[in-house]
Amino acid sequence: MTTTAHTTHVNAAAQPGHAEPGGHAEHSSHAAHNGGAHALHDGHAPHGDAHEGHAEHGGGTHADHSAHTAAHAGHEAGLPGGLQITQDGYTLDLDTTIAEPGRIDFRFRILGPDGSAVTEFDAIHDRELHLIVARRELTGFWHVHPQREADGTWVIQLDLPEAGAYRVFTDVAPRALGRTITLGADLAIAGHYAPQPVPAVARVTEVQGYQVSVDGELRTEGDLLTLTVRKNGEPVTDLQPYLAAFGHLVILRAGDLAYVHVHPNGEPGDGITPSGPEVTFHTAVPGPGTYRLFLDFKHNNVVRTAAFTLATTPRQAHEHQH
Repeated sequence: MTTTAHTTHVNAAAQPGHAEPGGHAEHSSHAAHNGGAHALHDGHAPHGDAHEGHAEHGGGTHADHSAHTAAHAGHEAGLPGGLQITQDGYTLDLDTTIAEPGRIDFRFRILGPDGSAVTEFDAIHDRELHLIVARRELTGFWHVHPQREADGTWVIQLDLPEAGAYRVFTDVAPRALGRTITLGADLAIAGHYAPQPVPAVARVTEVQGYQVSVDGELRTEGDLLTLTVRKNGEPVTDLQPYLAAFGHLVILRAGDLAYVHVHPNGEPGDGITPSGPEVTFHTAVPGPGTYRLFLDFKHNNVVRTAAFTLATTPRQAHEHQH
């Protein structure tokens, strides 16, 4: 399957997050406006839980991150993840593809090869399905977890306040298939649509008082990305586990929204992985281009998202530097 921060501009404001009872963060939506970092944290949704974490696709181990990333990039299927509404006989069936701005009761099904709604899934990091919604310009990002009804319909309330073109991604592991796939479909929010440019390339962003920087390069052959979290200039060394990881990274390519979702090297409690300030990911992107990176991390019982824009680095440029 494909392995999903706010903007790269440190002068942008972000709304504070809200912690759920019991210390779990309610993080229902993320939006970057005008290139700035802007997290929209909604209250408890009647249908489905909001932004509780990204999936470890294919099980609870983080052992083989390069293979994991490649699978998430859709290499096994010959295409990057999220570009197809149908894959391996499974189809993402949205109840509606056009909605009005604001809070909507979003419903959809995953149809199996026989055309009926699938009701049996393997868990991906404690969830049967992970729903990611992104604006086409990559200036808005939401990661939420719907609830499945008995007939196989998934339901969640989404708050999409602005008109525009959106892409919906579902990370699922149908039990009969035996592996994880990412399906994608378009969603239009009606109204006057003023397209925005993809935020500029930058390696530092600020979200709710946290400064996050990224080191490393995006390459098709794979490389390490290290993201460092600081608060008020001081390293954060007590990041909290967020569904079995200290960070989750979604990468989307500008232009077609090819989708990659990776998890960090190491895991909480393994005796060797520190709880910050650095979180390291092995990433391999599906091809050259400009990408938007969304990092989820948890601290003080609140999940936050930092976003960056990076361009790929050609292999020959990397070799020339050495």
